[in-house]
Amino acid sequence: MAARILANLLVMGSGIMARALFQAYRQALANASKTGVAQEAVQNIRRSSKITEAEARQILGVTENSSWEEILQRYNNLFERNANGSFYLQSKVHRAKECLEMVNETKPHGTTN
Repeated sequence: MAARILANLLVMGSGIMARALFQAYRQALANASKTGVAQEAVQNIRRSSKITEAEARQILGVTENSSWEEILQRYNNLFERNANGSFYLQSKVHRAKECLEMVNETKPHGTTN
């Protein structure tokens, strides 16, 4: 009999705790959106994921004189090598290509790179 009462108390108590946690989480989200904390966190993540041109070239193993075709060839090779391996390395290779892509688009047309 005592075990049954204890089990009922545990079930009721865990239900009450779950509802309270859910309500606290909802309130925290509401507070974060009101103060702009959520948007600031997203912006910080975006800023921290950017890499420099020098780092991108180092990741892909290309030089400043490398053509865009060479960069794409290195990217494809490295990306495929890590297809079944490290997602982290694959994302670094992808970010490096994105960075060099932006650099390549800003260069005046008619250059060899």
